[in-house]
Parts: sequence; C-alpha cells; structure tokens
Amino acid sequence: MKIYTKTGDAGTTALYGGLRLSKGELRIEAYGSVDELNSFLGLVATFIEEKEYMDLMVDIQSRLFDIGTHLAAEPGKQNLVLPEISSTKIELLEEYIDKMNEVLPELKFFILPGGNKAAATCHIARTICRRAERCVVRLADIEKLDVVILSYLNRLSDFLFVLARKFAYDANDPEVVWKGR
Repeated sequence: MKIYTKTGDAGTTALYGGLRLSKGELRIEAYGSVDELNSFLGLVATFIEEKEYMDLMVDIQSRLFDIGTHLAAEPGKQNLVLPEISSTKIELLEEYIDKMNEVLPELKFFILPGGNKAAATCHIARTICRRAERCVVRLADIEKLDVVILSYLNRLSDFLFVLARKFAYDANDPEVVWKGR
C-alpha cells in the first residue's frame, strides 16, 4: 500500500464514507486535533513506568482513534460501521483520577505547568486536549455529535492534569505554586 495517493494535493480530503471536503473544514480540524492529541500522548507514554498505567494509556489512545473515526465519518451516510464510544470509559478515567488523588497532596493553590519533564509533557497534552475539545464543541454547535465524545475529552483533560501531578509526586519533584500579584 502506498502512503501517498496524491488525492489531497489540491487541499481536499475524503471522509469515511467518501465525501471530499476542504482540509480547512471544521470537521477536519476537529479530528486532526484529536489525532494531534493522540500523537502527543505517545510521548507522554514514554514516561510511564507502571504497566497498569501503560495499559490505560493504550486504552485512551484507542478511544481517541474511535472518536476520530466518528468525527471523520460522513454525516448522514448510512451503513458506516462506527466503533462504540461508551460512557464506561469516562468512568474509568474518573476511577484513575480518584485513585491518583488519594495519594497526592491536597490541591490548595493553582500550580504552574512543569515540575519535571514528564509532568510538563503531560501539561502540554492537557492543553492540546482542551484545544481539541473546543474544536469538537464548535462542530457540535452546528451538527449533532454523540455527547459522550465531549464528555470523554473533558474528563481526559482532567485525567492528564492529575497524571502530571502524579509524575511530579512520584519523582519527588515539587510543584510550583502560582503566586498572583
């Protein structure tokens, strides 16, 4: 299989279903942002040492592929096979957030992104997730999308914030507290 098809050379791409759109369309930006997040999570995963959390990251990245498939699907096209996006995956993220928070110090102040390379990388992933979420919200404002997609992205950014704190905590690196004027 050739990696290049030349069909996008004029600035269009095909949705799952066949419809061609400009690469500048909001739908393309939405699933492109989710893909960017997924790619950056590959970098975050390089800092994970615990098998349990690595398995979770693989699951998260797989769910982002599922979300991308939904976003890349031609609206209204019949007979497209789309992966299920289950709210149980949101609950799984919540379980891990709660599990990590059980050992983390209570958050009393805003913290600055950073702490160590792993935590800083996680904070960048969190902001990419928020940007992807904003893009998907704009798409949902103009067409019907499964609400689970938005909920998952929202919870994922929360998870990434807490994972960043865990990375700093596990390395015994202090969090830098934001000091307003």
